[in-house]
Amino acid sequence: MRRKGLASMAVQTVASTSNPAVDLGPAAALSCRECGHRVPLGPVFACEECFGPLEIAYDFSAYDAEELRRRIEAGPANIWRYAPLLPVPADVADKPNLNPGWTKLVKADNLARELGVTGGLYVKDDSGNPTHSFKDRVVAQALEAARAFGFTTLSCSSTGNLAGAVGAAAARAGLRSCVFIPHDLEQGKVVMAAIYGGELVGIEGNYDDVNRFCSELIGDPAGEGWGFVNVNLRPYYAEGSKTLAYEVCEQLGWRLPDQIVVPIASGSQLTKIDKGLQELIRLGLVEDRPYKIFGAQAEGCSPVSTAYKAGHDVVRPQKPDTIAKSLAIGNPADGPYVLDIARRTGGAVEDVTDAEVVDAIKLLARTEGIFAETAGGVTVGVTRKLLKEGVLDPAKTTVVLNTGDGLKTLDAVAGTGLTATIRPNLDSFREAGLA
Repeated sequence: MRRKGLASMAVQTVASTSNPAVDLGPAAALSCRECGHRVPLGPVFACEECFGPLEIAYDFSAYDAEELRRRIEAGPANIWRYAPLLPVPADVADKPNLNPGWTKLVKADNLARELGVTGGLYVKDDSGNPTHSFKDRVVAQALEAARAFGFTTLSCSSTGNLAGAVGAAAARAGLRSCVFIPHDLEQGKVVMAAIYGGELVGIEGNYDDVNRFCSELIGDPAGEGWGFVNVNLRPYYAEGSKTLAYEVCEQLGWRLPDQIVVPIASGSQLTKIDKGLQELIRLGLVEDRPYKIFGAQAEGCSPVSTAYKAGHDVVRPQKPDTIAKSLAIGNPADGPYVLDIARRTGGAVEDVTDAEVVDAIKLLARTEGIFAETAGGVTVGVTRKLLKEGVLDPAKTTVVLNTGDGLKTLDAVAGTGLTATIRPNLDSFREAGLA
C-alpha cells in the first residue's frame, strides 16, 4: 500500500469514544480512505488498521434528487442550506454559529478578456466570509463536531486564516479557544486571530513544526477536552470544503464547471471539492459529465507540483520560502490524493513565482475589483500560466478560487501606493499628466 498523508500524526490517534446518541445528521461512520475500514463517529482521524486518514461516510439512500434540490434551494443563504449533505444535526442553523458560505460567484468578463478565455470565467470569491477566508466553512463544521463530542476548548495549528476563524467561531459559540501559529506570520493575520480574545501562541518554526507540536499535545493530559479542528476533528472539519463545490454548481444553475483551479496548502480543500462534485453526481443533482481539477502552488512551497511534474506518486517535503504563507505547508497531508485527482480528471498541478503571485493579485484587482490575498494570487497566476501553456482550455467554463481577502496580506503589495502627489490646484494636476 502506498503511504499517504497524516503519517507523521498517525501514532497520536485518539481512541474513538463512540456515543450512539451523537447526532451528526447523515454521517454514518468514519471510513479509512486507504483500506476502507470503518469505525463509529468519534474524535479520531487515523485508521487503527493501516494509519490511513479517516473521512466521513454518509447514508444518502433515502434522498430523492428533486425533493433534495427543492430543500436546498429553500434553505438559508449560507452553508447550512446543504445540511442534509453534511455531518451536522438538523437544527444546526438554530445554534450560535458564524453561518459562513453562499459567497459570490463573480462572472469575471474583464479578466477573461485579459487572459483570452472565451468559454466563461468565474471567480469564487470566498473573501466574503465572516473572517474573510474560506476557513470559516471548515471551522463551522468542526465546531458542530466539537459540540457533539463535548469538547470545551477549540484549537488548531494554523498558517493564519484558520487561527482567526477558530477564534471567531469559538467566541460566537461561547467556547474557549487556544490556537497555534508560526511566530513570523503576517501582522494582519496575527491581529485578526488575537482580536477575538482567545489565546494565540506563536511557535518558533514553520507550519509543519506547529502541526507536530499540536499532535503531541493531543496525546498529553494537557490537551484533554481540546478539539483540534484540523487534527482530531479533521474528518468533520474537512467536509466544509465540499460546500464550495456545492455552491459553485448551484450558482452555475446546477451544472458542473468544466475546469476549476484550486490552491493547495494541505491539499484537503481540493480533495473535498472533488468529493463534493462526485456526491452531486451520485445524488442526481447535476449531470454526470467530465470536469478537470487543477492545483495551484507557489514555487517557494510546491511539493505537490514538483511531484506532479516528475511523475511521482510520493510527495517529498519541502522547507517553505514564499510570500504565500497561507499555502506554506511543506509536508501536505493530502498531497498524494491531489496527485490522484489531478491525473484522474485530466487536470494538472502547477506553481508560480512570488513575483507572479503579486502580479496576479494586481491583475485581479485591476480587472474585477477583487483584492485577493496571496493564495488568490497563486490561483490566478497559475490559471494565466496554464492558459499560456495550452493546458487549460480557454473555450471551457472555468472557475478560479479566491480563498481570502487581500487586506490580510498587505505586505505582499506594499509597494503599491499613490499615483502622484500634487498641490491643490489645476496647474499641478495638469503638470502631473492626470488631465
